[in-house]
Amino acid sequence: MLSTRDTHRGVAVLLLVVLTRLLLLPWYPLMDTTEARYGEMARLMVETGNWVTPLFDYNVPFWGKPPLHTWMSAGSLNLFGINEFAVRFPHWLAAMLTLAVVGYFAKRLHLPVTSVLIILASTVVFSVSAGAVMTDMALTLGLTLAMVGFYLCWQGDRLWGYIGFSGLAIGLLAKGPVALVLFAIGTGLWLLWRYGLRKNGLQKTGLLKMWRHLWQRTPLVTGTLLMLAIALPWYVMAERATPGFLHYFIIGEHWSRFVDSGWQGDLYGTAHDEIRGTIWLYFIAAAMPWSLFLPRAIYKIVTEARSSASEVVAKGEKQAAEQSKGVASYLLCWMLAPMVLFTLAGNILPAYVLPGIPGLALLLGYAWCNGRLPGLNAIALSIPVLLLITVVVLNFGPAKDKSERWLLSLRSEALPTYYWQRQPFSARFYSAGQADKIDALDKVDSKSDFYLVVENSKLAEPRFSHCSEVAHNKYRGLLRCRRN
Repeated sequence: MLSTRDTHRGVAVLLLVVLTRLLLLPWYPLMDTTEARYGEMARLMVETGNWVTPLFDYNVPFWGKPPLHTWMSAGSLNLFGINEFAVRFPHWLAAMLTLAVVGYFAKRLHLPVTSVLIILASTVVFSVSAGAVMTDMALTLGLTLAMVGFYLCWQGDRLWGYIGFSGLAIGLLAKGPVALVLFAIGTGLWLLWRYGLRKNGLQKTGLLKMWRHLWQRTPLVTGTLLMLAIALPWYVMAERATPGFLHYFIIGEHWSRFVDSGWQGDLYGTAHDEIRGTIWLYFIAAAMPWSLFLPRAIYKIVTEARSSASEVVAKGEKQAAEQSKGVASYLLCWMLAPMVLFTLAGNILPAYVLPGIPGLALLLGYAWCNGRLPGLNAIALSIPVLLLITVVVLNFGPAKDKSERWLLSLRSEALPTYYWQRQPFSARFYSAGQADKIDALDKVDSKSDFYLVVENSKLAEPRFSHCSEVAHNKYRGLLRCRRN
């Protein structure tokens, strides 16, 4: 048991980690392509008033992801204006809700709540995603609700079963059917572990018992109806608004992208092609620094389980022991679900491991439930320090190259701005959609001077001889041109 003083220190460390992330939200620009793309989609949603179909560009529907993350950022932009804090803040809130759910679950499992939350909040991928304009934190919130809901419902709390199905609905609106697949892998592996694979391999009687208990303990029918009632209406409206969405999203994004790492049907970019199994390396790096403690944690869980198996449980601990039965294997399956899914996929990103990170934090808390993880506070405090250093470094150089905010800040807004042939998403966001893309100078609609942003390799072309350079970054130059 931790002393009151240690608990207070832990709370202070946790607050420092999460509040540092909050305070850093406005201090670096949206950078191409992921954050700037999703930020621009949210801005377009506010500008056009189209809250059904996210837009990739004016009059170009975005079929790649459901709209929850866009709704989140767009709603915040309506409240706080068009700026970096507004577009990132809802994703930080989603991270805080995820921490709250995990903290509640840790308390129900009699785990050290503060330690679990410190581990989760200071894991690299969680900390970064907590303030990033991406789909992954909303998905993680939904899957966390689903995994917590399933386990507590299995223990007899039926209300949490419905909360779990609501979490799956959030996942369907955050990233689509992949939420159901991740949930099915996590819970399915655990059920097989408990019922089908415990003795002498896969047993038919064990599987029948598993399905009977699943039917008896969880609201399968009514919960599924609740999930569909929440998520399905948007899918129907989206298909009606832009026919073809469901085929592209279900077949293209969830099948072709998974089985074909070089998929050529991507309407919004290019597919990644990583070596199969790379997701495990991503997990080790993204789950730093706590992935380093996993081997020791698993060893502790196994050895302590063996030593306690022969002991008689004290009378006052029977209820807690019964409730926590199988919890270690459940948390392990939760943590591993994303890696199991994406082991054979080449089209992956490091953030894909994020839905399993709450399972990692709870598993480490379970391993050290009777003590304190070595160096917990000191290790956790390194994360906000690294974040601060990263933001400083970004603003001293890389941010100027990865975002158009700096270039566009040097122009006079009284003059029109054009991008020559290529226009990054950050240019559209920071110009509020006013910087048009052109491929011929006769398309310039201006009777006075205008600004033109051109790739550095083309700056010396004769066609731009009537322009003078204002500034340039690594990739593009800002020119002020006279009207011929």
